[in-house]
Amino acid sequence: MSRPNILILMVDQLNGTLFPDGPADWLHAPNLKRLADRSVRFANTYTASPLCAPGRASFMSGELPSVTGVYDNAAEFPSDLPTYAHHLRRAGYHTCLGGKMHFVGPDQMHGFEERLTTDIYPADFGWTPDYRTPGERIEWWYHNMGSVTGAGVAEISNQMEYDDEVAHCAAQKLYHLARGHDDRPWCLTVSFTHPHDPYVARRRFWDLYESCNHLLPKVGAIPYEDQDAHSKRIFDANDWRSYDITEEDIRRSRRAYFANISYLDEKIGQFLDILETTGQEAAILFVSDHGDMLGARGLWFKMSFYEGSARVPMMICAPGLKPGRVDRPVSTIDVCPTLCDLAGVSMEEIAPWTAGHSLVPVAAGAERGPVPMEYAAEASYAPLVALREGRWKYTRCALDPEQLFDLEADPHELTNLAADPARAETLARLREMADARWDLDRFDADVRKSQARRWVVYEALRNGAYFPWDYQPLQQASDRFMRNHMDLNEVEDRARSPRGN
Repeated sequence: MSRPNILILMVDQLNGTLFPDGPADWLHAPNLKRLADRSVRFANTYTASPLCAPGRASFMSGELPSVTGVYDNAAEFPSDLPTYAHHLRRAGYHTCLGGKMHFVGPDQMHGFEERLTTDIYPADFGWTPDYRTPGERIEWWYHNMGSVTGAGVAEISNQMEYDDEVAHCAAQKLYHLARGHDDRPWCLTVSFTHPHDPYVARRRFWDLYESCNHLLPKVGAIPYEDQDAHSKRIFDANDWRSYDITEEDIRRSRRAYFANISYLDEKIGQFLDILETTGQEAAILFVSDHGDMLGARGLWFKMSFYEGSARVPMMICAPGLKPGRVDRPVSTIDVCPTLCDLAGVSMEEIAPWTAGHSLVPVAAGAERGPVPMEYAAEASYAPLVALREGRWKYTRCALDPEQLFDLEADPHELTNLAADPARAETLARLREMADARWDLDRFDADVRKSQARRWVVYEALRNGAYFPWDYQPLQQASDRFMRNHMDLNEVEDRARSPRGN
């Protein structure tokens, strides 16, 4: 295939440490395992930012939040910032999104020609943090530990309803694409909200993990007073003092989380089967926007540069890419240039619009260079930045002591080496890299300016008549199935795929 069809399968808040080389053996994920067997598996992939909207804007554009301006879950994604959907559409692809991408602002397309569903989260500025009031919880939308204490079984939930709809619409789209009415190559992005908390799962998936040996994290809770400064802020933002988290709560939360991986695996298997039975070939990318700490160190959800939160799974099955494991650290900002490379879009044209690197040469053994991360949303009082280079992870915030971890010797990040004289040279080298990349004072000023403006705009727009920016999927019912301006014989023939079997 000179210009392959592309199927992007995105999930939400999936901890990359559970995918050391595809799904861990003990996960009930047969479809992801069969995809892994055909894929390049990037074992050390990092989100650009461990939060939904900033992570996804960076995933689509190939730029960090300090460039996109999408600092948090209520920051506008600029319409003039090219995404992989723009690049591919410009090159002649049909681009389509089904599911979540957490676009904020009046542009709800960002290069997609078609959307199959609305989003699960709001598109306005209502979830804007406020650095002017550090430590203040915004009760109506901040995370709290109720997701943990309320973990368990349900046959329907807000998130299940959403992902069931996403899967149905995406499956119908794949069948429609098989009919061949459009001769353009296609890029279909299917984005689910699971296994994001609340930790609630259907019984048949819950039952798969009754005897699971992984229901407690390898690193248990660390006392609050012994946590690093940013982790303390996360605890406070999550209102931890209002909840008594028991070992049973932890077990139930992790069990439901694993169950929802199996829930997603079943849906992904449906897509793989449709491609096979309809004779369609496609490059396939599987990725998450960020991870989930899942109780490690006592932390839950994301917002942290620790491995559980910042590391994500990524697998690519595509023509010319030999299946296998790649250990070199890579980033979700690499997705945009990688998709363009696979589609034959000139990398010289893409280079000015992305800080990411194509992973096509990396899959063949090339180096990628240090991987950057940024965070400037709730639970932070000033921007945090990080670099992963080789075995090292370096974290900096103007408010906090530096952190340096040796991930080969200390994969659970229990020993901060920043004050170790034996690592002074490594620290100085990474500090120099960070100085060359970031001006933290300017970054902080930009975030504060953005937040302050959005607070004014949001309060104004909610005063009086409110015009929502949420995407409104419309169906032209009079152009579907059979209507009297159509020829029934033609309708039936065009809707059948494959024909003549």
